[in-house]
Amino acid sequence: MSIVKAREYLKKFGLENKVMEFDVSSATVEEAARAINCKEEEIVKTISFIVNDKPILIAVAGDSKIDNSKFKAEFKTKAKMIPFDNVEELIGHAVGGVCPFAINDDVDVYLDVSLKNYETVFPACGSSNSAIELTIPEMEKYVKVVPAASLKFSTNEAARVAFVEFLSGEKGIEIWQKYGYEPAK
Repeated sequence: MSIVKAREYLKKFGLENKVMEFDVSSATVEEAARAINCKEEEIVKTISFIVNDKPILIAVAGDSKIDNSKFKAEFKTKAKMIPFDNVEELIGHAVGGVCPFAINDDVDVYLDVSLKNYETVFPACGSSNSAIELTIPEMEKYVKVVPAASLKFSTNEAARVAFVEFLSGEKGIEIWQKYGYEPAK
């Protein structure tokens, strides 16, 4: 069961008790917002794609969409979602419970800048009736992220520019270094 994997993963950080399970479905953005009693945009929509025969996840705010031209510019290929029947095998979670943690080792995760608009957000926890509330710094800390790679996906130009400025500042450089990158001189 995928929620068990998610809970075990989160246990490493002492967060297993923050996992919420609902008596109702939270498989869609609308259902999750209703179950949690939050705004739809605070839900993390984790979308699975295939890029060069490799699965990736892009986590966006619940009211955001992937900009296909920006996706193609970043990955040099057209956005191709993983077919419904293959998501669990390739990602490690079934549709409706896909989250950016406790995933298969070969899956890269990209956090979209749209998430930065909210103090806390609610990704699923591996099942279609679960979620966890996390701050953006917690998401960056607990999710195996490809830093800044999703900057070009956002349809919100002002947020994208603000995020680029953040990444080139002191805190942003700390994040880059955390993942083994050094700023260009």
